Amino acid sequence: MHHEVSVGVTLLLIAVVLVVAKLSAFLERFGQPPVLGELLAGVLLGNLYLVGITFFEPIKENAIIQFMAELGVVILLFQVGLETNIRDMARVGIRAFLVATVGVIAPFVLGTYLVGPWLMPGLESHTYLFLGATLTATSVGITARVFRDLGFLQSQEARIVLGAAVIDDVMGLVILAVVSAIVTVGSVSALDVGVIILKALAFLAGAVLLGQMVASWLGRILAKINTGSGMKFTLAIAFGFIFAYLAELIGLAPIVGAFAAGLVLDAVHFESFENPRVVSEIYHEIKEHNIQNVSQIEKIMKHHSHRHIEDIIEPVGMLLTPIFFVITGMSVQITALLNPSVLMVALGFTIAAFVGKVVAGLVAGNVDKQIVGWGMVPRGEVGLIFAATGRALGVIDDATFSVIVVMVLLSTLLTPLILTNIIRRKLAVQPVAQ
Repeated sequence: MHHEVSVGVTLLLIAVVLVVAKLSAFLERFGQPPVLGELLAGVLLGNLYLVGITFFEPIKENAIIQFMAELGVVILLFQVGLETNIRDMARVGIRAFLVATVGVIAPFVLGTYLVGPWLMPGLESHTYLFLGATLTATSVGITARVFRDLGFLQSQEARIVLGAAVIDDVMGLVILAVVSAIVTVGSVSALDVGVIILKALAFLAGAVLLGQMVASWLGRILAKINTGSGMKFTLAIAFGFIFAYLAELIGLAPIVGAFAAGLVLDAVHFESFENPRVVSEIYHEIKEHNIQNVSQIEKIMKHHSHRHIEDIIEPVGMLLTPIFFVITGMSVQITALLNPSVLMVALGFTIAAFVGKVVAGLVAGNVDKQIVGWGMVPRGEVGLIFAATGRALGVIDDATFSVIVVMVLLSTLLTPLILTNIIRRKLAVQPVAQ
C-alpha cells in the first residue's frame, strides 16, 4: 500500500539529516574527516529504533530523500572531476590500470576460491562467485571525499586512485554481468564479455573526446543567449547529469559518467561567459585608477575565474553530499553485528576485502603505495548493489547478505580513519604541490 508523505514532513526530515550531518563535524576537532562523522551519524539515526525511538525511520523509506542522496554522490564525483586535470590523469593511466586490475583480481580470487569456501563451507559455487564479485567493488565517493577534505586531490596518489576506480567500475561491471549470466543461463560466451567491455570503453573514450568538443561548442552557443553565472551553472550541471544518464544507459554507475563530465569541463569551455563579480569589479578598479604592478593580483583573479564553475557548484554539494553519507550510514543494521557466528565470518571477509585492495597499491609505482591501496578499500553502496543483485537472483541468502553488509560497513567506516592518518603523516613531511 502506498503511503503519501507530505511535503512539509519531507522538508523536516531533510532538515534533520542536514543538521545531524553538520553536528557530526565535531569529530574534526579530533582530527577525523567530516565524512566519518556523517557516516557514524547515519548509523546512529538508523538504529535508534532499537531503543524505541522511531522518529527517524521514515527517512529510510522516503523516496525523495533517497533520490537526493543518490544525487549527492553524483554531484560529489562531478566536483571531483572538475578539480581533476585530464592530462594529469592520463599521465598515471598505466599505473591506474595496473592498480585496478590487481584490485579486482586479488579480492575476486580470495572471495571465490579461498575465504568463501573456508569460512562458509557447503554453499553453491554460484554463491562463492557472487561473494568474490562483491569483494571487487570500490566506492570511490568515500575516498574522493577524504582526498577533497584534506586538500589531497592534486596528488599523484589521488589521480591513480580516481583513475583506477573508473577502470575498476568497468571491470566490476563485466564481472557482475558474467557472474549473473552464469547463474541465470548457466554459461556466458566470450562474445558477450567482449560486447560489455567494448561498450564501457567506447563510453569512456567518447566521453573524453566528444565531451570536450561538445562542451566548447555548447559554451559558445549558450553564451550568446546569456553570459551570466546562471547559464554557466546550467551548462555545467546539465552536462554532468547527461553524462551520468549515458553511463547508466550502458550499465556503468552514474557516478562514473558524472566524474567523466567534470573531467572534460575545462575552464576554457566557459571563456565566453562573464567573470565572477568580484573579479570583474577588481579589474574595473585597476583599469579605472590605472594601477600598475598588478601581476600577482591578476594571477589570483585568473585562478578564481578558472575556479568559478567549481565555486558555483559547491553550494549544491554542501546541500546534497552530506545526505548521501548519512543515508549510507542509516542502511547499516547494527543487529547484524549481534550474531556472533555472522560477525566472525564477516570479520574474515573484511580482512580479505582489505587485503585484496591494499595489495593493489604495490603496483602503483613511485608513490605512497599505502595511500593508493587504502584508497581502493571502501565498498560502500557499490558492494551493496552487487550483493542485492545476488539476493535478487536467489544465490545469496539473508545470512550471507548480513556478512556482506558488515564487510561493507567496516570497509566504509574504517577506511576514512586509516586513510586520513596516513595522508596527514605524509603531508607533515611533504606537502602536496598545488
